[in-house]
Amino acid sequence: MNALTIILIVLVVLVLVLGIGGYIAMSRRTQSREGALLEQLRQAERELAKAHAADKGWDPAIVEAAARDAAQQRYGATDVRSLQLVQVIDKPGTDADQAVFRVETAGGEQTLTLGRRQGVWVPV
Repeated sequence: MNALTIILIVLVVLVLVLGIGGYIAMSRRTQSREGALLEQLRQAERELAKAHAADKGWDPAIVEAAARDAAQQRYGATDVRSLQLVQVIDKPGTDADQAVFRVETAGGEQTLTLGRRQGVWVPV
């Protein structure tokens, strides 16, 4: 082998190592940003649902209390870790309205939907 062949082999190996290292670094950075972006999207989703509920005249404290009671009955009083309003379904008439909550329990995330029955929020 001559010197030129050795230099070319070393350069090819160096380019491959740098390319693979750059790909790994970029993948890690993308994954770390992805988690933060998903949390920001969830927060925006919650705030939008709260704003929509307030715009429709719903009392957020009453709806959330009803959701917390329903979640504790369904999943156990100690299993409910967090409760987030994620969707407001505003159908014609107040008894057709629905509120969808994401409930975090020891077993994972669950969805809980409440509807109005004669002005009272109940699980659907």
